[in-house]
Amino acid sequence: MSFASAQEPRWVDVYAAAIVRAVSMCGDFLAATALALVLADRGAASWAVAALLLAAAVPPVVLAPLVGRIADRLDSRAILFVTGAAQVAVCVALAYVTNPVLIVALVAVLGAGFALTGPTLSALVPLMVGRENLPRAVGISQTSSTMAMLAAPALGGFLVGQFGARVPLLIDAATYLALPIGAFVIKTRRGGAARTVGVDGTAPAKYRLRDDGLLWTLLVMTTASIAAISAVNVIEVFFVRHTLHGSATTFGVIGATWMAGMVVGAAIWGRFKHSDLRVGLVLAGLLLASGVDLAAAALAPSALWLVPLWLLGGVINGGVNVSLSVLLGRRVPSAARGRAGATFNSMANTANAAGYLLGGALLAAWSPRVLVLACGIAGVLAVVLFIRNLSRSMERERSLTATAAAEASTADQPAELIPAM
Repeated sequence: MSFASAQEPRWVDVYAAAIVRAVSMCGDFLAATALALVLADRGAASWAVAALLLAAAVPPVVLAPLVGRIADRLDSRAILFVTGAAQVAVCVALAYVTNPVLIVALVAVLGAGFALTGPTLSALVPLMVGRENLPRAVGISQTSSTMAMLAAPALGGFLVGQFGARVPLLIDAATYLALPIGAFVIKTRRGGAARTVGVDGTAPAKYRLRDDGLLWTLLVMTTASIAAISAVNVIEVFFVRHTLHGSATTFGVIGATWMAGMVVGAAIWGRFKHSDLRVGLVLAGLLLASGVDLAAAALAPSALWLVPLWLLGGVINGGVNVSLSVLLGRRVPSAARGRAGATFNSMANTANAAGYLLGGALLAAWSPRVLVLACGIAGVLAVVLFIRNLSRSMERERSLTATAAAEASTADQPAELIPAM
């Protein structure tokens, strides 16, 4: 697999990109929390809140092919600057708009911007540090993003309670300034004039994720696991509050432990430096452990038992995020990383939506405990059903690696001297 990188790791760029991503992501969650609370307080119909959530989730799915091409073809600096400036303007408008339909439309525009900036920033990281340092760089990015997701909902709720909707939305607009500022602080660039070409000076051949059997199988496994976890996110509140009779405070603590575990997991797995095959095996193992962890949660006798289980689940989740990002960064050619990132974002968002819908529908017929157990079993099956494909892909990869090594060894041998006649 091709891999382009800077001669020396640009850690300043890594930290700058991590801060830009974290600040803008914090703004996303801050806006979502503030707007959901405001719509509910104004007596808006349930469809308005549902439409708000869909407006944020649908653009990354629908626009994946388009934003992936844009991220690969246009100058990353121009993308971050223009998209960030547009999102600032949209957030300022949201602070003064009261019509629910217009609010949903503007949130959809924000979602489209996030669908573009996410793959753009992700595609830059491998160029900043190179192959060997990629796990550490991804760990830094994932840790900062998770901390932003952990802080934003609480901050949004506090600000809305103290100042109403306008102040948090204006603060959200300020957070999006991180993108145009980061566009000039981050020196690593791709796309546009810096667009990657092949070793012969020509554009690289068309790349498809499906052609990489190892990576594609792991992506499908991960997507299925995401659907199972998303369904549990819907079921969790009923499981904790009604089945296990936990308090609202306990429910909040349980949710926070998962996010805290993700921070720890990203930091731990960011130090994991091994071959693609080893990372792939670890990722499959983490996905299997995630399903087992959810199944074990269904057996909890009280709500407090979920604290260590959710903490472990968060650590696993952080490890999955880092491992998958490392594989995408290593195995996808530089010129196709935007499309690859957008494709996986589309798969993940589709799985999230499917999990939410499935969890909500099944709650009408089954108890929360049974559904949590079923989601855990589904997570295990997601690995078991594809383990044969994964094994074949790994064996094929070992064979190709061995062949390449043998050819290189032969090429290094001195040519035999032909005796003169």
